[in-house]
Amino acid sequence: MKKIIILSVLLLFTVLSFGQDYKEKREKIKALKIAYITEQLDLTTDEAQKFWPIYNANDEKQFELRHKKMRSIINKFENGSLEKLSEKEAASLIDQVENIEDELHDYKKKYIKDLKTVISAKKIIKLKKAEDEFNRKLMKQYKGKK
Repeated sequence: MKKIIILSVLLLFTVLSFGQDYKEKREKIKALKIAYITEQLDLTTDEAQKFWPIYNANDEKQFELRHKKMRSIINKFENGSLEKLSEKEAASLIDQVENIEDELHDYKKKYIKDLKTVISAKKIIKLKKAEDEFNRKLMKQYKGKK
């Protein structure tokens, strides 16, 4: 069964690379990730009902912090503007990055605390392992496309 799911995931990654915009790809990858995590964690119905709202809220928050907030900082470096940046502006950007990193760290701690109320510590470790494996497979698939 695992081989079928893994092959399905890899096949869908291949399909994702053809003619779809970013949002559609992100949604499909998210669906594949959910399927993979569901299989790996073997959640009970009760656990799943409590787990997925916490997981999805965390996923959205991390996306916001990593992509939206960090992207606004990174965009300031485009078109050669990095060379024109003063030391004071650079220090301010570093402070902004550190604040985002601190916010992300604090949120991760809250997320783990919330997860402990619905799944066991062992399943939290399995979740981390499943996410890492999924991301590794995704990157391997992506690198194969280039």
